[in-house]
Amino acid sequence: MKIQQLHTLFLECHSASTDTRKIKGNDMFFALKGDNFNGNTYAAQAINLGAKYVIIDEPAYYKNSQTILVDNVLETLQELASFHRTFLNIPIIALTGSNGKTTTKELINATLSKKYKTTATVGNLNNHIGVPLTLLFMDKNTEIGIVEMGANHLKEIAFLCQMAKPDYGYITNFGKAHLEGFGGVEGVIKGKSEMYDYLMEHNKTIFVNTNDPIQLEKTKKTTTFTFGNKDQTPDVCVNFNEAQPFVICSYNDLSIKSQLIGDYNFSNIAAAIAIANYFKVDDKSIKQAIENYIPANNRSQIIQKNSNKIILDAYNANPTSMAAALHNFEKQTENKVAIIGDMFELGIEAKQEHQYIVDLANSLKINKLIFIGENFFQTKMDSDKISKYKSFSDFKEAFKPSSIENYTLLIKGSRGMALERVLDLI
Repeated sequence: MKIQQLHTLFLECHSASTDTRKIKGNDMFFALKGDNFNGNTYAAQAINLGAKYVIIDEPAYYKNSQTILVDNVLETLQELASFHRTFLNIPIIALTGSNGKTTTKELINATLSKKYKTTATVGNLNNHIGVPLTLLFMDKNTEIGIVEMGANHLKEIAFLCQMAKPDYGYITNFGKAHLEGFGGVEGVIKGKSEMYDYLMEHNKTIFVNTNDPIQLEKTKKTTTFTFGNKDQTPDVCVNFNEAQPFVICSYNDLSIKSQLIGDYNFSNIAAAIAIANYFKVDDKSIKQAIENYIPANNRSQIIQKNSNKIILDAYNANPTSMAAALHNFEKQTENKVAIIGDMFELGIEAKQEHQYIVDLANSLKINKLIFIGENFFQTKMDSDKISKYKSFSDFKEAFKPSSIENYTLLIKGSRGMALERVLDLI
């Protein structure tokens, strides 16, 4: 079956699905394979659950005319998504970066949806499976698509751009994330900049933060729309006022009081303001969208539990975001406890980067420091305010709830550490 024929069938469906637990009536189910599962084995179940068509790549699981056999389900999913994107022919904004991608995407979606029917990446479906699913979630009612792109190795962003064909792009920053896959910080810059390469090659527009010299240098010969401080003469001026703890900024004589903590979130807010301005969203709506956005999913959440105020930032971590979070946490006025988990995917840099974070944290005005994970356990520490545990279970066994009362807590670590489990102990 040619991809155009398959797309005709897809237009009969409600949406695309890769998980039988989430199938809605009339979905097109893609039987993907992983290291520990074979989606083909769920083909019959998907039909029974209401899928209109099921895409498989093993003949043994063919059931009836609702079953469509292809050479490779993943490649078919990606090819169909690219065809669908061309078919819709709508403006698409792509964004990537080491830190702040999902928060920025949510803010962009919040501001643009004040004027347009938008479809944005759900959660962090930002890889070689998530991006095609995001594209297939778009329909004839979508006026602007917002696609988050994640990567942990070279050529991945280039591949995702070829599929999504963005008209606009934004890179949040270049930081110490996925160093193992990229081979170091220079590899990170090169890998993320593949988005710039695509946009410049196709004469598209890049949104640029004038406070970032790397972004300015890499985009000086192409079409840009800039934002930053007034002394840099950007296209849109957004000024940082304070973050005590919530970020407050000013734009077009408006004071915008966000519910995001940490001055590191200012650039995420500024990007959303600038992009909304570019798409002619009125200032009042922009202000309302930013001020009403409440972070969720373990990202910079403020939680009050018993006598403690908790800053839960346990969705993910790398050396750049960890350092920013610790510096911001030091500004808190109350008694402070930082509960920090290992940072993953750092490769040969892991030992050095974990030691750097320990030394940094110890130098800051934070009352107690608790480090959890094998990497932090192996670091050198010499301070009365520091304790370390090789695993979360070791920490849990030693933890006494009475030891954490009337504190402000920062909880941060890589996703695999699942440090949100600390909430159950407090």
